[in-house]
Amino acid sequence: MSNITSRAIRQSLALAGIVAGSFATVSSAAAGECPAGKMQANVRPMVDHKPIGVTDVTLGSINLEKQPANIRDRELRFRKLTIAPGGIVPWHSHDDRPALIYIQQGEIVEYASNCSEPIVHKAGEIRPEVAGTSHWWKNLGKETVILYVGDVRKDPHDHNM
Repeated sequence: MSNITSRAIRQSLALAGIVAGSFATVSSAAAGECPAGKMQANVRPMVDHKPIGVTDVTLGSINLEKQPANIRDRELRFRKLTIAPGGIVPWHSHDDRPALIYIQQGEIVEYASNCSEPIVHKAGEIRPEVAGTSHWWKNLGKETVILYVGDVRKDPHDHNM
């Protein structure tokens, strides 16, 4: 086999691997949703768990009223949550605080008000949290979970996780 043919085969295999890997990444990012047929408004009642084994550190924030978007009384905030094994992020609502959650490490279970089944989230996934979402999370595993959270909050005294 010539060097040119061998190189073309290696390049094709490398490209196929990259494409397959990107599809695997896309599919894992879409995982962690409520199973089909299990969505239902207010199917899970509010629970009064206190935070357990959770640290919540604000890494940065921007006053959106002072930006060209001029969104009055809103702050864009970026945080890191670390949840120890057995840790709980207590019940909270996203009706007035949209967020994107990136699961950087570990596996965590979400108990959402609009899903009759617990939702498992794994490292590499992104979870949008929008109006109509109220929930709590628990780390049922043996590994510490790390979440990165970008949210838009109105009340600077709102310390919900």
